[in-house]
Amino acid sequence: MPRRLYSCTPSRLNTWLDCRRRYRFTYLDRPQPSKGPAWAHNSVGASVHNALAGWWREPYERRTPLTAAILLTNGWITEGFRDAEQSGRWLGRARDLVSGYVATLDPSDDPVGVERTVATRTKVIALSGRIDRLDRRGDELVVVDYKTGRRPLTQDDARSSLALAVYAVAASSMMRTPCRTVELHHLPTGEVIEWRHAEESLARHIARAEEVAMEASEADDRYRAAVSGRSGPRRPPGERQTIGPPQVPDEVDKLFAPNPGPICSWCDFRRHCPEGQAAGPERQPWDGLAE
Repeated sequence: MPRRLYSCTPSRLNTWLDCRRRYRFTYLDRPQPSKGPAWAHNSVGASVHNALAGWWREPYERRTPLTAAILLTNGWITEGFRDAEQSGRWLGRARDLVSGYVATLDPSDDPVGVERTVATRTKVIALSGRIDRLDRRGDELVVVDYKTGRRPLTQDDARSSLALAVYAVAASSMMRTPCRTVELHHLPTGEVIEWRHAEESLARHIARAEEVAMEASEADDRYRAAVSGRSGPRRPPGERQTIGPPQVPDEVDKLFAPNPGPICSWCDFRRHCPEGQAAGPERQPWDGLAE
């Protein structure tokens, strides 16, 4: 029998590469183990992304820096901050970030897509993902990805990104238009990091995605066979409680071994992973902010 295509996103594949235990907790365990508190830096990033997406949906005459600031303020996410004072301070910073960025844009240059879902498939995988912005430059498309983190970016970040390569291939396939250029727009510094792929480099990324997908798919199948018919812990209606990962046979648990390292301090599932707790100190929800 032909094998069913493995449906995935770049995030799912990257999670498998980063830590197989986190992959299991995220995509397989049901009910999903309880996560830790929300991260403030994620709230900033989501608020900025939402405001920029909304800005392009405004009529041309309203595409101004002031509109961007208003959209950011109205959609501000307050989760993860230490207190209202810190949230308000970062709201001001984020307003400056989005208004300063849109001031560099041509409001009449409508993108091909904003928060656009694209998809492609091979003989092995069915890939999908959502692009922050898809531009048309001449006869080609360009994938644009917004970044709000404090770490400066390099051209290697754009070149090596599996997600950006997948988006380029999928956009080209769906739009029947060449798409080889990917860009990271780092809003804190105003830098635009560009990489132009060759057909060979895009093919290498897709081949790598297939390789990772095959590994993950085989582990998924063994996990499902092991837990089939088992019922996990249930949360009583109206009651909030911590849900832990279900028990699985040792041979299955080994398929999803953790990958301890500095990133464990930032893991949503740290409370369920002794190896991750030993790998680094516990972080406060606002520690990712560049204070």
